[in-house]
Amino acid sequence: MTFHTPLSRRIFTVAVLCSAALAAGAQDKYPSKPITVVVPQAAGGANDAIARVVAQKLGEQLGQSVIVDNRPGAGGTLATGATARARNDGYTLLLTADSAHVIGPALYKNPGFDPVKDFAPVAPVATAGYVLVAHPSFPASTVAELVALAKASPGKYSIASAGNGTLNHLIGEMLQKAAGIQLQHIPYKGSAAAATDVVGGQVPLSVQSLPSAIAFIKAGKLKVLGVVNEKRVAALPDAPTIGETLKGFGQAPWYALFAPAGTPAPIVALLQAEVARALEHKDVVDKLATVGCEPFKGTAAQLAALVQSDLPKWSRVVKDTGATVD
Repeated sequence: MTFHTPLSRRIFTVAVLCSAALAAGAQDKYPSKPITVVVPQAAGGANDAIARVVAQKLGEQLGQSVIVDNRPGAGGTLATGATARARNDGYTLLLTADSAHVIGPALYKNPGFDPVKDFAPVAPVATAGYVLVAHPSFPASTVAELVALAKASPGKYSIASAGNGTLNHLIGEMLQKAAGIQLQHIPYKGSAAAATDVVGGQVPLSVQSLPSAIAFIKAGKLKVLGVVNEKRVAALPDAPTIGETLKGFGQAPWYALFAPAGTPAPIVALLQAEVARALEHKDVVDKLATVGCEPFKGTAAQLAALVQSDLPKWSRVVKDTGATVD
């Protein structure tokens, strides 16, 4: 567009300034529309349960709807890559598990995203309890008994996971390496589907997050052979850790909120503060506890440091266990 008179140029200048002021005002009022939180795993798992508890509280605090959008597939890498390419305006966020964010890049030749360059860390959110479970009829009731059975019949017993490249897949691989046993991996499309088939007797074993399994455990439809976490979990205080049998074994799976890289710093700071505030509420703490999860409080900088430290750790795990996504 070309302007030929001083008056028209002045009108154009005023219009530009007004538009800039309106845009700045809209940003100051963030959020002015619903926020979508992408969860790169299926409904029914730990990440989904955590996201729904936190999204509800964030919505109350921010005065806007916070919508959870489950997009499972390829160990979480598909949705993670898509979110990395979303508009960096604070209206599309990622609440993800460590499996998708720091394990996926080690498992997939082209995960579709860079976990450091493509995201702005917002805040840690929660940790989850994980358990090794079996159908009640399974002949082993402890980790030691499972190891003895599996060593006597290598490859005879199957273990279900939420899918190739997921955290429970990797934990299963780590368990086999630590115990010197061989199990047959059966990947499913989500934790809920895997848990359902163990309950139904189609597969004898699975590593499950407590949100996926705790109702079945309390109903007597699954039995716990061992807790994956380094310490016993409050939701199952009598269940021993796997590390009590296999010394040095233990993981503390984490879940955190990220925004696409380039999201304005004031928006990231606001979201970090609101997550911290949400995690202080007793109802949030209680709801997380009922599904075997705990608040994981921290800053964006601490989350960034955690990602940087976990990337090489999980790369070594993938290499040492020989885990694949085939």
